[in-house]
Amino acid sequence: MDYHERNEIEYSPLLNHLIRETGLYPYLKADTANWEDRFVFEIFKVNIGGKEATLHREQSSLLKQLVNGENIAVSAPTSFGKSFVIDAFISITNPDNVVIIVPTIALTDETRRRLYKKFADTYKIITTTEVELAERNIFIFPQERAMNYVNKIDNIDILIIDEFYKASSVYDKSRSPSLLKAIIKLGLKSKQKYFLAPNITSIGDNVFTQDMIFVDKLRFSTVYLERFEPYKEIEGDKIEKELQKGEILLKILEETKTKSLIYAASYPQIDKVSNLLNENLPISDKPLLVEFANWLTINYGANWKLTNLVKRGVGIHNGQLHRSISQIQVKLFEEQEGLSNIISTSSIIEGVNTSAENVIIWRNRKSGGNSILDSFTYKNIIGRGGRMFKYFIGKIYLLEPPPPEGTTQLDIPFPDTILGDLDENIYSSSLDKEQIAKIITFKNEMYDILGKETYDKLLKENIFQSNNSEFIKETARQMKSNPEDWNGLSYLNSNEPESWGRLLWKIISLQPGEWGDGPYGIQHKKFVEFVKVLVENWGSTIPELLDELDEFDIDIEQFFKLERTAAFNLSSLISDINILQKEIIDNGTDVAPFVSRVSHAFLPSVVYQLEEYGLPRMISRKLHQNGIINFLDDNLNIHNTIEIFHKIGKEQIKAFTFLDTFDKYIVEYFYDGITINQD
Repeated sequence: MDYHERNEIEYSPLLNHLIRETGLYPYLKADTANWEDRFVFEIFKVNIGGKEATLHREQSSLLKQLVNGENIAVSAPTSFGKSFVIDAFISITNPDNVVIIVPTIALTDETRRRLYKKFADTYKIITTTEVELAERNIFIFPQERAMNYVNKIDNIDILIIDEFYKASSVYDKSRSPSLLKAIIKLGLKSKQKYFLAPNITSIGDNVFTQDMIFVDKLRFSTVYLERFEPYKEIEGDKIEKELQKGEILLKILEETKTKSLIYAASYPQIDKVSNLLNENLPISDKPLLVEFANWLTINYGANWKLTNLVKRGVGIHNGQLHRSISQIQVKLFEEQEGLSNIISTSSIIEGVNTSAENVIIWRNRKSGGNSILDSFTYKNIIGRGGRMFKYFIGKIYLLEPPPPEGTTQLDIPFPDTILGDLDENIYSSSLDKEQIAKIITFKNEMYDILGKETYDKLLKENIFQSNNSEFIKETARQMKSNPEDWNGLSYLNSNEPESWGRLLWKIISLQPGEWGDGPYGIQHKKFVEFVKVLVENWGSTIPELLDELDEFDIDIEQFFKLERTAAFNLSSLISDINILQKEIIDNGTDVAPFVSRVSHAFLPSVVYQLEEYGLPRMISRKLHQNGIINFLDDNLNIHNTIEIFHKIGKEQIKAFTFLDTFDKYIVEYFYDGITINQD
């Protein structure tokens, strides 16, 4: 097929028949196939939301099991085409409520874009918190956000967990408790469950998948991976090896001249590869890249390494960038005249469903850079090579040795940290005797601090953000013992950031180590000063904020990291403190307004949410300043704002002279994600 495609040769009846024999029915060319093969091509067609597509043999088998109502945990390779199965299931069964939990915000938006085009005329597509439900809803969330809807959804037709291997602390220590909590609480309301992961060979005994069929026979790929092992040619001492690696990388990029993902593992290695490419690749004259580089210079700064890389056709994906910047880079990577290469940590395998003809393993370490890649993660990364209908053959270049071939049993231990957030009566089917005993002990301790009625009410409301029950208990105990320590919490509602210092310092000291590496005192000071400056996020540009932060030695990379830490970690922590202090101290203080502000990084809430939809704050600010949309209107929410955008219309927005050329490219991309398919 690859040979035929490259040489523009028509498929013969024999080739079509071979395709049919392998079960790769979507690849059949009906106009040159014999009638039996054309028949197969037609009978494997299903509606995937507004249009029909032919499924391959294994997709069809999986869809049949789902339509029959079975609970399935499935292991399938990256190139399997799992989204077609979900879309076909929705089209065939017309469920009322579908909940899809994905590991990242980026994947939330990618999934939303796909499903919006197909189903927004019959379903409300919900991705953010505090949204009123419709009769029929498709919810798409990362696990933390899903918890906000546990008490709002009465019944779920199907609960879909994408990348469910992240339920194991082996693969995601920090986020697995919140995912398991979501699986338990939402699973209780779900008629059916469908969990997906790549490259799992078995699942250890656990309560989360005990009622599910595990389908692991799908060693079925729609692409072929061809491996090259230039690491075998590299020799010498450490410095010589690094030099040779760099030379080989440059040679691969020069010779392939097609899309490449470069897995660099860690931030220091991304810097190393970035410097190598900035020094050796020529500046591109592609208009899209010139415009994007100019846009980054204006909105982020001329000296940012990404600005210089983009000029050379290279992007960065690392999980820390502003969401809209990551999305725009992935969009440009899909463009023929856009980015040619992306340097990445493992965020590219869990953050988005993008593929390339070439995957280059620069470093054989896990993200973070310490431990050697295991077989599971390695397969996930190289699984990004090749793409159905685009690259029949994915080329994998290994600049360091691969891990030994191995099987992967997924073990999902029950974390004790979430026990305090569960009611032993409601969730008894998911718990053993020892866990129930721990819950009862924890409950009695919380009853002593808060009183039975208060704690039972809080447990039912499901409003604590922390996944660490012990942390909640210890904070409540401190507050009960020394209420005077919490005097002045109301200062956080003031518009004078200088008055926040003591309280912010105290709050982040409750969780030392959450706010950055290095000596905590230095990091605490840096973080507190950052939050005080971040207040100006709506009124100032990022270059202006960076000028103010320069005296605290905070650069653009740290800005991204600290903004995300403030919006998620800090807001969650203060929210839990606020809940406890209202019950324990009860002095009329409520810092929910501050929690809301910091959770949106001090931007108007809709502006922050629009970034998830691919519209950067800079464009929203221009629309606001020119009187097109008043983003300070308290009545705005994401759904009525989308309606406003539809009323104004894409062409009208693109006609505004205050938007530059690349702003208009982004507007085009944004509207594509809020538009229903018309075909």
